[in-house]
Amino acid sequence: MKKLLLFVLCATLFVACKKEATPKTMSTSDTSETPTPPTEFADSKYSDTGKKMLADLSKNNMDSWTDSFAEDAKYYWNNGDSLVGKPAIDKYWRDRRANVIETITFEDQIWMPIKVNEKGNIPMDGIWLLGWYKTTAKYKGGRSMTQWIHSTYHFNSKDKIDRVHQYLDQVPIRQAMPPKK
Repeated sequence: MKKLLLFVLCATLFVACKKEATPKTMSTSDTSETPTPPTEFADSKYSDTGKKMLADLSKNNMDSWTDSFAEDAKYYWNNGDSLVGKPAIDKYWRDRRANVIETITFEDQIWMPIKVNEKGNIPMDGIWLLGWYKTTAKYKGGRSMTQWIHSTYHFNSKDKIDRVHQYLDQVPIRQAMPPKK
């Protein structure tokens, strides 16, 4: 029995004192590629485009304002209305600035250009510009309205806007517009 106990003790010491294999050193340079994130910040030039468009609309410089749009652009409002094609967008806003809106200003602008790499539940991948701004419009009848508006702009491969989604409250606009004759 003593010999068996001595054998078990020696085997235990042998196993416990066994030198462990040294771990392999890890390379500090990772050769695998980092996966592309689903979204990332885009170039700030898109924010500049958004700022310029609002400045052009304020100054009633409609030629410069419409230059930012692609020929096949679509303009959507949150109430379901829409305009299709650059000529329709130009006609609507040119008439609006000439006959309905006397002055319009945009303050406290916030712009965020993003690049969508995986569209997921977003309608289109590519460059999107998200904008929030406080809008004050004085109408030809003398009334005015102020509200925050949120707009999203999608840019095509030629850096032209091919889709706009605008989220606003129609109630203050309708209340400020002159009565129909």
